[in-house]
Amino acid sequence: MFDQDRVNSRHGGGGVQSSEQANVDRRERLRKLALETVDLNKDPYFMRNHLGTYECKLCLTLHNTEGNYLAHTQGKRHQQNLARRAFKEARDAPIAPAATRYVEKRHTIKIGRPGYKVTKSRDAATSQRCLLFEVDYPEADDASQPRHRFMSAYEQRVEPPDKAYQYLLFACEPYETIGFKIPNHDVDKDQGRFFTNWDVVGKKFTLSLQFDDDAKPAPAQAASAGRHRADLTYEARY
Repeated sequence: MFDQDRVNSRHGGGGVQSSEQANVDRRERLRKLALETVDLNKDPYFMRNHLGTYECKLCLTLHNTEGNYLAHTQGKRHQQNLARRAFKEARDAPIAPAATRYVEKRHTIKIGRPGYKVTKSRDAATSQRCLLFEVDYPEADDASQPRHRFMSAYEQRVEPPDKAYQYLLFACEPYETIGFKIPNHDVDKDQGRFFTNWDVVGKKFTLSLQFDDDAKPAPAQAASAGRHRADLTYEARY
């Protein structure tokens, strides 16, 4: 029976191609394309066994020729297995630590402790306890800016920790850092109750703070506070 006698075929033509013939033709085109573009020596899943045939180590399939293996690599099964393997490797890969930036420590020769003055008072309107710190840095450079920070009693290593107190530190190069031991009470940082100022001309750093007292102290408490004023201005070196 000739192909030209098939339905929908023209006289003298090759006839209508069947689905089986179309699949064979498609695999042959894929094989030729893969032979031109793929280097089997770089394929980690390509292996030739002792029988002279070829195996796919990813899909565990057996192939008679290299072309048949290459056609297999272009198929749906092999591509799905490649996607699963890539997902598994990405999931199991350790997370690389973030690159840390190295900051070189500055080595500055210290010239001693700065002079300071501490003034204690109470706010006339709210009766809140106030502390005014004035620290002199006459030898500081014009580009220097004094810094301050509050430190917990458990951060320092000079004295046994006491949760009733905290420390207020002042630092400015080339002077040593000094610290003041103050009550461990909340500091009122509302506008006008906490401020800092650096006098570039006079080389004086000023910090004023007020404690956030919820209630006005009773007269007896106010009298006892006068006997313990030294506790507010204990100075520690670090």
